[in-house]
Amino acid sequence: MANQHGGYRKPSSPAMVSGPGKLSRRTDGGPAQVNAQMTGMGYGENKDFMQIQEGARMAAAPKSKGASSAPKEGPMGAMSGGDPLFSETKRPDEPVTAGANFGPGAGAPAQPNSSEMAAADAAAIGKYLPDLMKMAEEENTPAAFKRFVRHLRNVQGVG
Repeated sequence: MANQHGGYRKPSSPAMVSGPGKLSRRTDGGPAQVNAQMTGMGYGENKDFMQIQEGARMAAAPKSKGASSAPKEGPMGAMSGGDPLFSETKRPDEPVTAGANFGPGAGAPAQPNSSEMAAADAAAIGKYLPDLMKMAEEENTPAAFKRFVRHLRNVQGVG
């Protein structure tokens, strides 16, 4: 019986995905996963994408002997310029809460509040106000610009 047609026969060209009903084809015998090609990317970006895929083991890929279980730094780590998530700290003496308004370490830098920023902006704009008022009086000046200049005059206290 083994010489006739019984038992498993590996297909010569398995389908990636089987169709429905009578369009179905065998999918066994091929690779478990294929590296996908990305379209519409800029020059050289598909190469990075393929390298990222090659860095991950596929289900059907045989495991080599002596392979390290430590994660490799791939192209994404090099592109981002950052350190891997579980790397050693570069600031061992700095608390985790440094930069926050709670816990040990330096707090957040003092930010000016909105009224202080508005006063500083008004002082800086004040020297341009006479020219802006002349522009607002022109014949074809948009109404939105006129409203803006009127607001600046009110903030400056100019009547």
